[in-house]
Amino acid sequence: MKKVFISTSIPYVNAAPHLGHALEFVQADVFARRHRLMGDSVFFLSGSDENSLKNVQSAEKLGVSVKDLVDKNSQKFFELKDSLNISIDDFIRTTEERHFSGAQKLWKVCEKDIYKKKYSGLYCVGCEEFYKEEELVDGLCPDHKIKPELIEEENYFFKLSKYQNQIEELIKNDVVKIVPETRKNEVLSFVKSGLQDFCISRTSERAKGWGIDVPNDSSQKMWVWFDALSNYINALGYGNDDIKFNEFWQNNENKLHVIGKGIIRFHAVYWLGILISAGLSLPKSLFVHGYITVDGQKMSKSIGNVIDPIELVKKYGAEGVRYFLLREIPATGDGDFTYEKFERRYNSDLASGLGNLFARTIAMVEKAGLNKDFKIKPNNLFIEKTDEIRAKVDERFFELNDTLFDIWELVSFCDKYIENEKPWEVTEELKKKEIFSNLLYSLKIISQLIEPFLPETSQKMKSQLGEKDNVFNVKKEESLFPRI
Repeated sequence: MKKVFISTSIPYVNAAPHLGHALEFVQADVFARRHRLMGDSVFFLSGSDENSLKNVQSAEKLGVSVKDLVDKNSQKFFELKDSLNISIDDFIRTTEERHFSGAQKLWKVCEKDIYKKKYSGLYCVGCEEFYKEEELVDGLCPDHKIKPELIEEENYFFKLSKYQNQIEELIKNDVVKIVPETRKNEVLSFVKSGLQDFCISRTSERAKGWGIDVPNDSSQKMWVWFDALSNYINALGYGNDDIKFNEFWQNNENKLHVIGKGIIRFHAVYWLGILISAGLSLPKSLFVHGYITVDGQKMSKSIGNVIDPIELVKKYGAEGVRYFLLREIPATGDGDFTYEKFERRYNSDLASGLGNLFARTIAMVEKAGLNKDFKIKPNNLFIEKTDEIRAKVDERFFELNDTLFDIWELVSFCDKYIENEKPWEVTEELKKKEIFSNLLYSLKIISQLIEPFLPETSQKMKSQLGEKDNVFNVKKEESLFPRI
């Protein structure tokens, strides 16, 4: 049994969660559930980023305290895990003491690479990042479409330039593997263009007193990204030398960050530099997903075109939402959401697809009187077909939508088999048993393959199949996916 650490990024809590956050939660959950099914010991982490300047500004606009704002919205992100059946092991808030102590410890360990200087730069609060003039699009942040603010301060900087060659080699040789390859090339291009030291603090005055103090300098607050990135190790007890930190981070090769493409630079460059400076273990893999778009635009709190995932779950159910996000949205690319697309995908793949196959098979088995103590004997064609699908699924660990496509290939295979064999017309007992053996065996395999993706549906299927050692005790219960 190996140790596996899996994390989502921690979202800003200046507003409630949107469907883009749900996508990341669900993708990371699939990876965690897959590893658990493989027998691995998994630590699956999520949390909330509460020390950003945008949280301060949002609270000011609403006329509430920053604490009240982050408490309220952090709770909404925490509730999202239950709404979508996300199997996280811990949820860290960056306003917790364990995070403060860990972030300050990391700063102290990196002090040999930290210095103070005066500077001016263009800062986008939406990104919590400085931009060069040439990185702007028509003078605006390329992501948030707003004009960055000119900041002139004396702050602390981190010597990232010192680690340029080391970071380049780590990425190029897949010591830290970036999925997909296009994102790896994007990072390498950025690194080769020349890494510059980056600002890692802001004045307490500009931060309005909110955030984590720089050790031994209360006039400065840590830059939100330096503090936020440390959540991954702080949740494991880095600040307190917890045994979990050594087990799941320092002495563990299997560490996966699931992140959106907009924050790849922070994780694939800045985070690596900080970890190298601190003498800490590096993540093994970065899985980078795209954005959910609406009318071609990134779904964003800043833009305002958001879909509330909790309301979507209330309307369609968690399994339907999970399936849409995992099947309709390319695993590492952008995908578009509309209610029309959602209902079409739900009805075709779930209600008329898997749900219909399962219901009609159960009904036919019961009608044939084979629902009790039926020991099945699938033929070689179905054994070979299910083995083929299983092999494809095993090969596509990160290709989530393609994996579901493969599994639904087996659903279609069974549908065609039913139409060709017409079991309702078969009178010969042995032939009837062969047909239902093949179908029940296939449904058993499907219930296993979909478990990381649709855990509730998997359990409902297993319950109704009542299978043990290929002996089935079938019972009809509620429909898996009522048509909408």
